[in-house]
Amino acid sequence: MRLILVLAMMLALATPAQAASGCGNVRVPGAPKQQLSCLDDLTTTGTLVTGHTVQSDWAGLTSVGFPAPKAVPGIQIDGYFPDSSTANTTHGWNHDAQFVLRLPDRWNGGLVVSGSPGVRRQYANDRAIGDQVLAAGYAFAATDKGNTGADFHIDGRRPGDALAEWNSRVTQLTIAAKAAVAHRYGRLPSRTLAAGMSNGGYLVRWQLENRPWLYDGGIDWEGTLWHEDGPNLFTFLPPAIKAYPAYAAGSAQAHQRILDAGFAPGSEFLWPYHNDVYWGLTQRIHQAEFDPSFAGTDYDYATRPPSVHRAVERISLTGRIGKPLITLHGTLDTLLPITRDSDVYQRMIADQGRAGLQRYYRIVDGNHVDGLYDAHPDRLRPIGPCFRTAFSALEGWLDGVRPPASATIPRASGDLATTCALS
Repeated sequence: MRLILVLAMMLALATPAQAASGCGNVRVPGAPKQQLSCLDDLTTTGTLVTGHTVQSDWAGLTSVGFPAPKAVPGIQIDGYFPDSSTANTTHGWNHDAQFVLRLPDRWNGGLVVSGSPGVRRQYANDRAIGDQVLAAGYAFAATDKGNTGADFHIDGRRPGDALAEWNSRVTQLTIAAKAAVAHRYGRLPSRTLAAGMSNGGYLVRWQLENRPWLYDGGIDWEGTLWHEDGPNLFTFLPPAIKAYPAYAAGSAQAHQRILDAGFAPGSEFLWPYHNDVYWGLTQRIHQAEFDPSFAGTDYDYATRPPSVHRAVERISLTGRIGKPLITLHGTLDTLLPITRDSDVYQRMIADQGRAGLQRYYRIVDGNHVDGLYDAHPDRLRPIGPCFRTAFSALEGWLDGVRPPASATIPRASGDLATTCALS
C-alpha cells in the first residue's frame, strides 16, 4: 500500500500538458541528477553513434548476428537516485543507483523495466532487451542495481545488503518510471513488464514474488536461483572449482565431481573458459558479500555459520509468483547449470500452487552468454532470438492467448542467430 501511495504522490507532480509538447521537460521523480536528450534513434544502432550507451556494458551478451531494429526516435533520460556508494563512474558522476529511461515518440502504452546482469552497469540490457522492446513501442527503463563491479560487496553495512539493494532499486525505478511515463504521455502505462537475464532474471523472479502489483508479467532469462537451503551459487560452484585442476590433469573422478555438481554432460568444451573467466570470480565476489569472514580456498556452504545462511535467506526466492512469468534457460548453461537453477525454480513455483502462472522453455544447447555462440556455432545456440519470441508470447498471454506449453525446445535448423520457435 505504501508503494501505491508513493506512486500517487509522484503522479501528482506529472503535468500531461508538458508531455504533449514533444521533447520537453520530462522528469523522473526522486532523481536529483537527470540528463534529458532528444535522439533520432534510441536503439543501440543510434546510441552507439551519439554516445548514449556504453558498448562494454553489453559486450558478449548477444551473438554477432542478433537482429538490429530500425531507428526509434524519442527521449532518453540518464540519471541517478540518492545513494552513498560511488563505484559507477559512467558520465563522470562517480555515483551508484544510475538508471537510463527511454521514451519512444511512438508509444504503444507499455513499459519494460530491467536490472543489469552480473555486476554490470545500466546499459547492459540495451542490445539484448532494450532494442527489441523499443522497436515494439515500449518505454524502457534499466538500473545498475545500486552497486556494480567485482567489489559490489563493499556496499552495505551487513552481509547481503548489497544484493538486497538490487531488488529495492528495481522497485524504485519501476515506480519512478511509471510516473515519468505518465508525465511524458499523459497517462500511466497500460502494461508494465519486468525482463532480465542472469542476475537480472533473478530480479524479475523476486519482483513478481514480492511486488506483483507493480507488474503485469515478466520474462526471466536464466535467472540466478537463490535459496537458503540450496541449490545456490555456493552449492555448485565451489565443488566444480575444487575439482577442475585435477580434471584438467586427466582425472576421471574429478570429471565426475563436476558433473555431480550439476554441470551438464556435453558442456566439457566450455569448462576451461568458464573456469578462467566465470567460476572463481563469481564464487569469490558473492562469498565476500554473504560470508566476508571466510578465509581460505575450500568453501563449504553447508558448514558455514547460521549468520551466512540467514544472509542468503534474506534474498531467497520462494516460487510464489503473482503474475505470469516466462522462463528461458539453456541446457548447456555452464555458469548456472539448468538442473540446479530453473528446473528447481519451476518445481518451487509448482509447489506454491502457481504452475499456471509460468511457462518454462529449456533451450537445447543454449549457454549463459550468447557471445559464445559465435565461437561455437556448431555446438551452441543463442537464447536472444528465443527471448524475442517469448516476449511476443507474453504479450499474447496478457491479451488472452495462452502461450505454448512448457517444453524442452530442440536445436533447430536454419539461422539460429535470428529465429526461435517455442513450440
